[in-house]
Amino acid sequence: MADDFKATLNLPKTAFPMKANLARREPEILERWADLNLYSRLRAQGQERPRYILHDGPPYANGNIHLGHALNKILKDIIIKSKQMSGFECPYTPGWDCHGLPIEHQVDKELKKKRLHLSQLEVRQKCREYALKYIDIQRRDFMRLGVLGDWFNPYLTMANDYAAQIIAEYGAIALAGGVYRSKKPVHWCASCHTALAEAEVEYEDHRTVSIFVKFPLLDDLSGDYPVLTNYPVFLIIWTTTPWTLPANLAIAVNPQFDYAAVQVGEEIYILARDLAAGVLGTLGLKGKEVAIISAQKLEGRRCRHPWIDRQSQVILADYVTLEAGSGLVHIAPGHGQEDYESGRRYHLEAYSPVDDDGRFLPEVPEFAGLRVWDANPGIIELLQQRGALLGASEFSHSYPHCWRCKQPIIFRATEQWFISMGANNLRTRALEAINQVEWIPRWGRERIYGMVENRPDWCISRQRAWGVPIVAFHCQKCGEVVLSQAIIDRITELVRAEGADVWFRLEAAELLPPGTACPRCGGTELRKERDILDVWFDSGVSYACVLEARPGLRFPADLYLEGSDQHRGWFHSSLLTAVATRGQAPYRRVLTHGFAVDGEGKKMSKSLGNIIAPQDVIQEYGAEILRLWVSAEDYRDEVRLSDQILKQLTEAYRRLRNTARFLLGNLFDFDPQRHYVSPQQREELDRLTLCWLAKLIQRVREAYDRFEFHVVYHSLHQFCAVELSTLYLDILKDRLYISRPDSSERRSAQSTLYDLLLSLTTLMAPVLSFTAEEIWGYLPKAPRPESVLLSDFPEPPAGFPDAALVEKWELLLKIRSDVNRALEQSRRDRLIGNSLEAQAHIYATPDLFERLRTQQPELLTLTMVSHLEVKPGPGVGLESQELPGLTIFVERARGDKCQRCWFYSPTVGEDARYPELCSRCRRILALSETGGD
Repeated sequence: MADDFKATLNLPKTAFPMKANLARREPEILERWADLNLYSRLRAQGQERPRYILHDGPPYANGNIHLGHALNKILKDIIIKSKQMSGFECPYTPGWDCHGLPIEHQVDKELKKKRLHLSQLEVRQKCREYALKYIDIQRRDFMRLGVLGDWFNPYLTMANDYAAQIIAEYGAIALAGGVYRSKKPVHWCASCHTALAEAEVEYEDHRTVSIFVKFPLLDDLSGDYPVLTNYPVFLIIWTTTPWTLPANLAIAVNPQFDYAAVQVGEEIYILARDLAAGVLGTLGLKGKEVAIISAQKLEGRRCRHPWIDRQSQVILADYVTLEAGSGLVHIAPGHGQEDYESGRRYHLEAYSPVDDDGRFLPEVPEFAGLRVWDANPGIIELLQQRGALLGASEFSHSYPHCWRCKQPIIFRATEQWFISMGANNLRTRALEAINQVEWIPRWGRERIYGMVENRPDWCISRQRAWGVPIVAFHCQKCGEVVLSQAIIDRITELVRAEGADVWFRLEAAELLPPGTACPRCGGTELRKERDILDVWFDSGVSYACVLEARPGLRFPADLYLEGSDQHRGWFHSSLLTAVATRGQAPYRRVLTHGFAVDGEGKKMSKSLGNIIAPQDVIQEYGAEILRLWVSAEDYRDEVRLSDQILKQLTEAYRRLRNTARFLLGNLFDFDPQRHYVSPQQREELDRLTLCWLAKLIQRVREAYDRFEFHVVYHSLHQFCAVELSTLYLDILKDRLYISRPDSSERRSAQSTLYDLLLSLTTLMAPVLSFTAEEIWGYLPKAPRPESVLLSDFPEPPAGFPDAALVEKWELLLKIRSDVNRALEQSRRDRLIGNSLEAQAHIYATPDLFERLRTQQPELLTLTMVSHLEVKPGPGVGLESQELPGLTIFVERARGDKCQRCWFYSPTVGEDARYPELCSRCRRILALSETGGD
């Protein structure tokens, strides 16, 4: 007979599918957004709103997107959408970094030997085609992630206007005296034949040979230390780069250290006193200390190179440490930054007898033509033959490698172009600008401050084909560098019209303004510079090329957001160039995210076989699960992903989706314009739920503002799983299903479900954009924007949260928890099967009884038992854990089970017409038949 009454129930009905089928449904939603011209609609909507500018850091137009790209772009999309829905105008202009070694390297690999037969312009064309190909590929994948933006009008660093502005910005710094050319050591990749920026260097473990070497002292110390008379004296150095010994010009000692003269056989060895015993032990030597020598007594003394007819000067340097070695450092000013700085102080040449291939020049005849790493064994053998080698052993240490070819690099002095950190007080001004920026997390400030504070001058020249030229001309007669505002303006104009290729296509005379001559000697035969600019300069001036150049954007940006490695990359180059030309940082806030790693926290790599491609995740789970992943963890740390994590996220997504489906299913007959009940007129439980909703709205909106998207995710998930699914919606089913369809209590419930659904949908939209848009299409018909992304975040309902109401129901919910404990015990005792088979007796102290005796209906609703009574205590039963003096006694409910509502009631069977129904259900059916209230 129960089936006979099913038709009288208000059971959920919705076409909203239980199965998400995201991989198929998401592309349909993307098509809908395209048909709506959604991005343009958002811009039109925001015309009168305050602007919020997140400036996109450009990824390389090289290869397919990886998980790190997905993390980055989804984070930006969440921010843009959340700001838009908070009342801001938030244009998003994506960009691509199109120049530089990554792309040229890939083109070289594709061309192989054909590369040798192509002109520079032909290579540049191949690079351009390669970049355009991957811009299309990456754009498609970024859009597939649900990221909204001006995708078909992006900024490209190889575009004519952009390249012209790069040259204008370079010119502004150069003409202000901020750029110079000098021979000094730089990171050099012998495989890629170019200088590298610090941001293009990766540190990996590297095995080499460390050696202790004897340098004979030429000057006599016996006047100050008579004990040394008639003994040959040697300074002992330690190095992990034997190949740099041909360039040795000095030996550094620390002015704060004492040095020991140790007699070993018939020789005297000088080394740091604190390291002497350890070094001798390592070398298997025995000796005795015969004198203590101050570093100042050693300064200026001359040694002889172990095999080259050259002297080596003893100098002072405070960077010499006692952490390893002998306390004396071999100095090659052409092969190290600290060596170079010491060389400048002591007027030593930046000598580097190594060519672009990393091979020794003929001036090192013993090793001419050999690659420096291949020369190490020969150098060690030569030292041994000369009696200068004390010991050699394998040594593993962290060493810089080229980020592109992964080969170890060398420090090599070459003629390069630099931006001076000292000129125009750039370093000081940059440090001051850092303090004007909000860094999130806060440690970002310390990181970039330390980098800027200690960095050398910025090497901006590269010896490659694919990039923007360094605009400079060299006088063939006197060697003077020729550069003027007229030259910069002329080249900028040409590049804006014809692209950067014009520099490589035209001769110097065709590029120069008519009548240009060397200001030093008057010569008119000028040679154009061959180097190109560092790509970090290209992207670093994007504030000028994009923010200042495009309508709707502005300088400075409100936010730069990239990975934590960009403190030495894009954040860094943008800061230096903006401070140099604009006097301030190009950003107000800088937010950094960690890296995507596997489930064990390991870096993803092909060799480990732990790479998870975003394309694969989208195909199997949908982009929505990737978006949920980005929001689920605190992205400021490393963000883990594995198959297990994907399955967990899928379960969480299913819970959110099922909650929405339940809400929709119970709104099938609800017309918001006719049936909506104002919040203050609703049932108390509904108003309590509005209190919870108001708190949720406040918490989620604050989390969006703080960029704490994991708080957004966990708040929404918990609200659906706890406050709704296990509490409010579970309790509400009776009222929704059993009540007369048009009853005030059911419309009160539906109005609350409608408020919940609207609020949850808009709150989740920045993260779960596809699902929110899908839900939006199933909402009861009412005037609203065509897309959820055109709507604003909800405001808490007026008058909510209601503190008095919350306090009242907090007490009732505590009692509910105690009743549930008692019901669970009764289930274990097999007294009942479910709560409707029970009746509960609540015994309370006099004070508590007075508070509860009028609230029996609320407690009956909350506990979902068939009958409940509140009585003055004491009583037998389960004692409350939170309310002293409260006892709960559970027994089996009296009466029979109503076949419509499933409650047990003594009234079942009282009416012969409906012998299976309780009095409540009989009254509802009777009212439905008569149309009464």
